[in-house]
Amino acid sequence: MNDRTSADETASSALGSLPEWNLNDLYPGPDSVELSRDFDEVAAQVKSFAERYRGKIVDHAGSTEGGAYLAEAVRSYEAISDRLGRIAAFASLYYVGDTTDPKRAKAYGDITDRLNRITTDLIFFTLELNRIGDEVLEQALRTDALRYYEPWIRELRRWRPHQLDDQVETVFHELEQTGAGAWNRLFDETMASLTFEVDGETLRLEPTLNLLMDHDERRRRSAAEALAKTFKENLRVFTLITNTLAKDKEISDRWRKFEDIADSRHLSNSVEREVVDALVSSVHAAYPRLSHRYYRMKARWLGKEKLDHWDRNAPLPQEDTRVIRWDEARRTVLEAYGEFAPRMAETAQLFFDRSWIDAPVRPGKAPGAFAHPTVPSAHPYVLLNYQGKTRDVMTLAHELGHGVHQVLAARQGLLLSQTPLTLAETASVFGEMLTFRRLLAQTTDPRKRKALLASKVEDMLNTVVRQIAFYTFERRVHTERRQGELTADRLGEIWLEVQRECLGDAIDFKPGYETFWTYIPHFIHSPFYVYAYAFGDCLVNSLYALYEEAHEDFVEKYLAMLEAGGSKHHSELLAPFGLNAADPAFWDKGLLMIERLIDELEAADEVVG
Repeated sequence: MNDRTSADETASSALGSLPEWNLNDLYPGPDSVELSRDFDEVAAQVKSFAERYRGKIVDHAGSTEGGAYLAEAVRSYEAISDRLGRIAAFASLYYVGDTTDPKRAKAYGDITDRLNRITTDLIFFTLELNRIGDEVLEQALRTDALRYYEPWIRELRRWRPHQLDDQVETVFHELEQTGAGAWNRLFDETMASLTFEVDGETLRLEPTLNLLMDHDERRRRSAAEALAKTFKENLRVFTLITNTLAKDKEISDRWRKFEDIADSRHLSNSVEREVVDALVSSVHAAYPRLSHRYYRMKARWLGKEKLDHWDRNAPLPQEDTRVIRWDEARRTVLEAYGEFAPRMAETAQLFFDRSWIDAPVRPGKAPGAFAHPTVPSAHPYVLLNYQGKTRDVMTLAHELGHGVHQVLAARQGLLLSQTPLTLAETASVFGEMLTFRRLLAQTTDPRKRKALLASKVEDMLNTVVRQIAFYTFERRVHTERRQGELTADRLGEIWLEVQRECLGDAIDFKPGYETFWTYIPHFIHSPFYVYAYAFGDCLVNSLYALYEEAHEDFVEKYLAMLEAGGSKHHSELLAPFGLNAADPAFWDKGLLMIERLIDELEAADEVVG
């Protein structure tokens, strides 16, 4: 993991000492004795579990000791799943460190292949649980030990209408590795291997995207044109991946009898379609007063009639573009967390002290950022590509929010700690807001304050407006794919239509931008995931407004919400705050905060110009 080019070393020196994660808490390596031992032991446990419970769940559930019997079975299933999850997490984290390394790619492929074969013998369990009659299950749930798992069982039973017979479910499971899983891997390895020629310099994706935030317009344009050139050269493979995965999903949805193309995502997110539709409708209606209005203002600030697409994330002339060293970023985020709740800062501190973060940009490393929860018996890990920008500090705050959430929820155990994506973004976006408010409070220069406000508005537009536009793009692509394959040209047309709708007439989309759909990983890895970002941002806006209003016991309620993990529905988690996501007014309230920040920017514009 320590191979770097001279350019990487120079960047690292300017940023200070950047941490790299230590995966030894999972396993020392893919060839380690510990991993081999766990594989052998968990394989035996799965076999024993299957011999003990397969074909017996329904009959035993109706016995006088049915509740105790089911509780013991679920506990065993949870323990096995935790151990399997630890192995899977190691394989994934080891692989993303350098997806172009053949050794890592082979290890990832071999480990996931063996996991797939082992877990085939577990498929029966949840299928049989769902075959238990309602009256029998209600009787069994009166047992205290089983009642603890009731939220997980209730969520599991929501999948009953879409459950197939054991043999078909097994086929779907086994084909995952050569189906969607293989196409996901192809996307990752292709994207990691791409290079972009910018002014005679060969760059990877992350540094090239970073240049779109450069002060020099010539550099921004060069980066945008380099991105378009490389994306266009690889359109054939990205078009094939997109068509194949959309068809793969259509086949699954058809077999499982999902009515809408996004219903499976809504179900896994524990959110009703009507709630998501209300969010999307509210954001669409707000385009003119949010993104359209803001980008017209920004064009004026930059002295242009229209922004070229490479200007969308350009910094304002007054923006602080100094390199923010890692130790300053760390201090800023921890102090922001600590001012809100010392416990949050103490939990976040663990990530720095125990090497749970991988921050440097490296050749072959997965782009972007994420927090991987691994399993409750271990701890989360955070991946960044830190380059010293203010936005990188915000990304650190975002991913640490996820990490803190995952640590606090771990006490629920594996089955109840996993938060639906809609609420999984709450802690991350809230962490960003805390950090932004701290930076804003420390900024007294009116021009720099204006630039900081603009940067936050852009982040919120990227999180809400742009992500809902991504969701709209996905819906159109998956809908049209049901009528046949989409050409690269057609995908580009849909992309441009959706982008023009959401960003407005203040942006001039130059030739090449029609290819920019290719690099969005969520379209590949998690279809329809993207609305969760908008959900989280609007939710946090509403929560933060309550915090500023000194809502009674807010900090305690907020931490309790994080600790609950996936043990409660979003309606239960929001009830203590008096919030209801099913009410369209809830989303309007969240969007109003963005509008007010734009109002504040407009007022600042009159003062400082």
